[in-house]
Amino acid sequence: MSVLDTRTASGERTAGAAPTPRRGRAGLLRALLANRKALFGAAVLAVFVLLAVLAPVLAPGDPSKINSAGASEPSAAHPLGTTAKGQDVLALTLWGARSSLLVGFSVGLAATALAVLVGMAAAYFGRITDDLLSLITNVFLLVPGVPLLVILAAFMPPGTTTVILVLVITGWAGSARVLRAQAKSIRGKDFVAASVVSGERPLRIMFREILPNMASVVMTTLLGCVIFGIGAQAGLEFLGLGDASVVSWGTNLYWAGNDGALMTGAWWVFVPSGLCIALVAFALAMANYAVDEITNPRLRTRRPKGRAVTGSRAGAHAPAVTEAPAPARKES
Repeated sequence: MSVLDTRTASGERTAGAAPTPRRGRAGLLRALLANRKALFGAAVLAVFVLLAVLAPVLAPGDPSKINSAGASEPSAAHPLGTTAKGQDVLALTLWGARSSLLVGFSVGLAATALAVLVGMAAAYFGRITDDLLSLITNVFLLVPGVPLLVILAAFMPPGTTTVILVLVITGWAGSARVLRAQAKSIRGKDFVAASVVSGERPLRIMFREILPNMASVVMTTLLGCVIFGIGAQAGLEFLGLGDASVVSWGTNLYWAGNDGALMTGAWWVFVPSGLCIALVAFALAMANYAVDEITNPRLRTRRPKGRAVTGSRAGAHAPAVTEAPAPARKES
């Protein structure tokens, strides 16, 4: 909807065609493709996704299988060494990417979708709906997140689905409040009022008029929720609250801690999984910063076209300055 057409009660168009201030999703994608930070983050993330998909080919068989006795340093047979139980660390790391990325993106998509629905519904309908949804959001925000996360994970049956469900329950409220504020500001725009007057349905207005103008905020929310999902899963499993039979970066750190890898100096057991978590989070953070940089002009840095001339070179090439003659005094 590039042009705003206001209609009368009889359905006829009136003269007043004002451009809609909607930012197209295609425009945001083109800007991201031209941003170096976004490309770097996408490239790093694509490498990890590719390794996770090719894990059965690169490390066939059961990654938890015991291949040798005791921990061994990286070698030609085991490029990342083996654990105290004799498991290949490279296989555990590759297979762990599958579970960690699956949980991260599942939590990101589900938590963002729930936050978008709650935020837009509260902003659009207002009144009782806004009060009720804001009350529910505030309750989740007031309850300490980490204790609630631990309690839910401890009392629910272990498994990947449980981890995703727990992280979605505890991770949507903060994003819903931000999206509600953004949607409420767009709700008062003229093009939304024109859509209401023209008789469009509420769902169509929310998803065709309001949501496209929130593309950058939704993208930032999604990336933040994915980072939260990966980090929170690793934290829960490191505490032993996840399914220890599932191979993930978190369970790799859990077994490394139980086997005393840090105390024995077996750095190759826990460094790969920890480094993978850090790199994925860094890649997502770079993409998140790129979105902020595109949508906020104040974050863009402009390079000077010419190099600044300093030091002796400035004095050598500087034009000579001559003093202007003083005006002659009039004699009385």
